[in-house]
Amino acid sequence: MTEKEMEVKGRDLGTGLPKNIILNSTEIQSAMKDSINDIIDIIKVTLEKTPPELASDIMEKGIILAGGGALIENLDKLVSEKTGMPVFVAENPLDCVVKGTGKTLEDIEKLKTVLINSRKRR
Repeated sequence: MTEKEMEVKGRDLGTGLPKNIILNSTEIQSAMKDSINDIIDIIKVTLEKTPPELASDIMEKGIILAGGGALIENLDKLVSEKTGMPVFVAENPLDCVVKGTGKTLEDIEKLKTVLINSRKRR
């Protein structure tokens, strides 16, 4: 992978003044490493709890990454490597979550039995 750099603007917490710094892809990767590992662990746990008939469908068709995290460079390759399953990025990953939420709201009565109710979990 080619090392990339990006200028990031923000506020220096020590001085309170605006500051620009240059970050490289290695620094970003290091900062995200634990979170990415947590995501992969959650995917593995979910797959372990998945009924066999659904797991075979996922193995055949693959895992689809959606949302902003799907745009993390090579995340699909890493998830595939760690799970042994094919992994793809959705065609419009940023739109998927909002479109899915919209469809859920359209059929909220029909889907009530499968939606998680946070009040029941407490």
